[in-house]
This record gives sequence, C-alpha cells and structure tokens, in this order.
Amino acid sequence: MTTLTGHHHISMLTKDGKKNHDFYTHILGLRRVKMTVNQDTPTMYHLFYGDLTGSPGTELTFFEMPIAGRTTRGTNAITRIGLFVRSYESLHYWKKRFENHDVQHGEITTYAGKDALHFEDHEGLRMVLLNLNSNEIPAHWQPFENNTIKREHTILGMGTTEITVKSLSSTIDLLTTIFGYTICSQSHTQALLQHEQGNAYGEIKLIEQDGPTERPGRGSIHHLALRIESEEALRELNEQLLAYGLHTSGVIDRYYFHSLYVRDHNHILFEIATDSPGFTVDSSIEELGTRLDLPPFLEPRRKEIEAALTPLD
Repeated sequence: MTTLTGHHHISMLTKDGKKNHDFYTHILGLRRVKMTVNQDTPTMYHLFYGDLTGSPGTELTFFEMPIAGRTTRGTNAITRIGLFVRSYESLHYWKKRFENHDVQHGEITTYAGKDALHFEDHEGLRMVLLNLNSNEIPAHWQPFENNTIKREHTILGMGTTEITVKSLSSTIDLLTTIFGYTICSQSHTQALLQHEQGNAYGEIKLIEQDGPTERPGRGSIHHLALRIESEEALRELNEQLLAYGLHTSGVIDRYYFHSLYVRDHNHILFEIATDSPGFTVDSSIEELGTRLDLPPFLEPRRKEIEAALTPLD
C-alpha cells in the first residue's frame, strides 16, 4: 500500500473566469498563482488560487466553461470544501466580511468537530471555514499576505473535504485499503477519515445518501487531488489501483506535477499528484499568476490559444 500525504488541490467548474477571479482574490484574498489552460481542452482557462506559491494543500482550481448550466445537487459527488483559518475570532471576522460583500453564509456552528462558518461563492459552490484552533500550520504552507485581508485572518489552506456517496463502504475501502487513510469515526451513514491520525489537513468526510446522482454545472466540484511524494510512488500506486480492479488514466505529465486519475465505485474522481516540480518551474515567485503560462507542448499554439480566451484583468 502506498501512503498518500494529504490534499494536493481541488478542482471546480466556473462559468465566468473574470467573476471567479474577482471572488477568490478580492473577497477571499487568495493569490492567483497560475493562469493556464486545461491541457486536454486548451481553449479553456485553468485558474489556480492558493498561498504565496500555490503549495500543495492550498490550491483551489477552476476550469472556465462559459456554457456551464446550473448544478443539480445530488449524491455521488464531492459536495463541500473546508478551508482553515487561524482562530474562532477569524470566523467572526469572515462572517462580518461576508455580510459586507453580500456573500451567502450561515451562522457560526460546528462541522467535523470544529468551529465552522458555512458559505457559498457566487455560483453556489459550498464551502466551510474551519477554526484551526492554534494548531500548527503545515511547514510547507506559505500564507499569502495582502492588503485585502487582515494578516491574522488569512485563509490558510484546505481542511475537511466532504464527499456524498450512495455506498459508504466502497469509498471507505478504497481510502483505507489503497490510499492508506485511517477511520477516525464512523456511524451508519457517515465516516471521517484522515491520511494521518490527528492531522485534519488531509481529512475526508463521507456521507451516505441515496437518490439521484448530482448533475454537474457551474459551482460543482470536478475532482479531489491527493498528494504523493514522487513519480516513482505514483507509478507504484497505479499498479496497485489496477490490481484492485479500477481503471486509471495512467501517469500523466502535467508539467507542474505528475498525476493519475481514477474513479471509485461511486464514480468519485480522484487525482493523485506529485508536489514537484511546482508552479515556479516557469515563473518567479513574484510573477506567479500574472501572465498566461503554457506547458512547453502547448507553447507553439500560444497565439491560437490566447485568441480563444477572454482576458481576465
């Protein structure tokens, strides 16, 4: 069994890249660390937001699909994203900020055993701010400091990710048997799993729910990416997944990382991605996210690709 090391990124659909950029940079105060394209459909933006360098575990990514319709919520889908803030006071800060910016939100409550503030972005993407409660920030995270958000209340990175499925046991089996997760708590219809006991940075909350499968659209979650240490470990994991009886994409070179894709028996799409080489492979830290970056194999098509994209800035 190849043990994973937590969340890498999570990817969603947006109808409008400019409005998406405005919400995640101006309201949430994240840094746009990479403006690139979907490598399989290069006329589509792929936008990455995160900490100073887009460290693994901090990245929210979006594919721009102007034809995207509404999401019809249902089961067999990734249904909520948890984001850590430093303190209970930070939740009050964000509640006030959401009120001032007309962001849909609830009251301060609890979620997965943590103080929490639920909210949605402008397209209905469901998220929840979670109180880190003075626990240590992962050493590789580099909080992005800007003039938009007070430093002590900056969004730090990904926490609990919620997945809703028709069969709880089948996704639990994949996470524990192949991905090396540990069950922290379980009931008849829910389970909380961690990649490392006591570490909520790679936490997954599973909810069993029957009914229609979610129909994706703007504000829906496309896949959850999990971290792995190296390309060698990724290839070993690929063999384990095939032996387990699942189909995979095989290892793909995404230039900024190597990855593979696999769907579990509930049709949840997981990506497994390496940390290296990272977003600074073609950009300085200071210039991250300021221009359209393309992997080398797409660079000869730059004029054609740029002509198909609407400028965001």
